[in-house]
Amino acid sequence: MESTFKIVKRQIEIGTNKEKKFSLDIYNMSDQEPVEKFLNEFKEGQFSTSLTIKQKLSILKILRKNQPVSAIGEEPLGKIRGRDIELYLEEERPYPPMLRGPPYSASLKTRKEIEKHINELLDMDVIWNIGHNEIAEITTPVLSIWNDGQSRLCGDFRALNNDTQAYR
Repeated sequence: MESTFKIVKRQIEIGTNKEKKFSLDIYNMSDQEPVEKFLNEFKEGQFSTSLTIKQKLSILKILRKNQPVSAIGEEPLGKIRGRDIELYLEEERPYPPMLRGPPYSASLKTRKEIEKHINELLDMDVIWNIGHNEIAEITTPVLSIWNDGQSRLCGDFRALNNDTQAYR
């Protein structure tokens, strides 16, 4: 069940002076437990101080509605299903050898890091294994780039980029 944010405006009179009225905004959030869990996941995020509470709630509502594609919590990536990207290549099948690049040589430490990154991507369903009998028509060598003792995986897509038709 989806949580809803509700804002109610009230005018309140204090004392006998009918001229003085105070505006009070009442914020009601249903489904407290899922909303609290959601807010805890975004607790490190900060809103601009120039935003009103109503604007902040609107942003949270949009984030909650689109939560499956947002990167939150322990997962570093959101997921969008059912959308394939089509690339049109200048070359026809069978593709030239330059689009089936062999792996680059790497040290043992770098190979272990590449394997770790690949396993993470497999676990997140970003990439998938192909069977032993399947032939990959296009492959891309990967590099492990190091910065401050941390590594990140980078694909060398130069050959594919050079052979892709411009979409206009």
